[in-house]
Amino acid sequence: MRVLIVGAGIGGLTTALSLHRTGVHDVVVLEAAARIAPLGVGVNILPNATRVLDELGILEPLLAKATRTGELRYYNCRGDLIWREPRGLAAGYRWPQLSVHRVDLQAELLAAVRERLGERVVVTGALVTGVAVGEHGSSVEVEHADDGCVVVSGDVVIGADGIDSAVRAVLYPDEGAAPGNGVVMWRGTSWVPPFLDGTTMIVSGDDSRRIVLYPIRRADTGNVMVNWVCAQPAPDGVVPRSGRTGDLARFRESFDAWRMNWLDIPGIIAAADEMHEYPMLDRDPLPRWTFGRVTLLGDAAHAMYPMGSNGATQAIVDAHALAHALAGHDHVEDGLRAYEAERRPVTTRLQISNRGMGPESVITIAHQRAPHGFADISEVFTPDELAAISAQYARTGRFDVDSVNRVDVGRCS
Repeated sequence: MRVLIVGAGIGGLTTALSLHRTGVHDVVVLEAAARIAPLGVGVNILPNATRVLDELGILEPLLAKATRTGELRYYNCRGDLIWREPRGLAAGYRWPQLSVHRVDLQAELLAAVRERLGERVVVTGALVTGVAVGEHGSSVEVEHADDGCVVVSGDVVIGADGIDSAVRAVLYPDEGAAPGNGVVMWRGTSWVPPFLDGTTMIVSGDDSRRIVLYPIRRADTGNVMVNWVCAQPAPDGVVPRSGRTGDLARFRESFDAWRMNWLDIPGIIAAADEMHEYPMLDRDPLPRWTFGRVTLLGDAAHAMYPMGSNGATQAIVDAHALAHALAGHDHVEDGLRAYEAERRPVTTRLQISNRGMGPESVITIAHQRAPHGFADISEVFTPDELAAISAQYARTGRFDVDSVNRVDVGRCS
């Protein structure tokens, strides 16, 4: 079986490795960019996905570069603690939650793909301009800088080419651009002294703004590289359509007063060498991913607002599910249908939940109930309310402790 993967991001590369592990060695990864240069920011990987990375032999080398997230805390913008919970190993999972630089993760995946499947498996500068859905195979039309326009044929085509997927555009030609919610995100990384225990993820906000911070690298000096994301409605009504270098002056006024007595948030932001500005986008859930021998994966299938650490996580789990579904069925079409039946309902629920802010909704609720802050969180929430919101979100995505730890070997959902 020959598999064509469109996109050499986290989802596409993990798919190539997962297919190789299940016995598929004829794989071609087509990447539109002339070179693979991931954005220099962080990404958070939940235990259901680090389990997959462990199975693929990627987790151990990654641990030397990543932070094992030990706790998650939600605060209002005054620094009042709303909720805290252990994460990863500290929460009872058999696998850690990782906060890692996207460059480090993608480099490990790419090196493993080239080592196991061959140096020429990943073809860069290959812009997919068309997809043919066949009954017994599929093909893609590719514009390549060196070879011009060529047709590449295979038994399966997997669109793992992100939120602006060329493959999805062929399957859904009337869909148009990804919709936004009017929110702009500014992202950067800063080297600073560690805060709290050095493994804690912080989310702070009110009813319209958010800031997320977590360490992703540690230097010999003891400082940590903190990935940070600030989000708020576009201050001037102008929402960029794609990433661009951000201007601190455009948003710092909204966050200058955002200080906790133990964390200088404005100082962390100002310490960044550069920052990037993005619109907050997602895609509407699809009624169908698979057409013949063509299917979608990751953001191409289910781009969602960045809540709950589920972007890269769900792409990795997709890759595992797809490879095992194909391996477990005699007919390709049956395998693709089984993959979609397993993954589409879960990711659809997450897409919908994230439009309501997912687990971060506790911050919005806290602001609505106590806009001027609180002395004790019990004044704002009933004893079990916060835990129930967190637990429900984990069950929605099937990454609660019981689901992840009890999954049979060879299956990961």
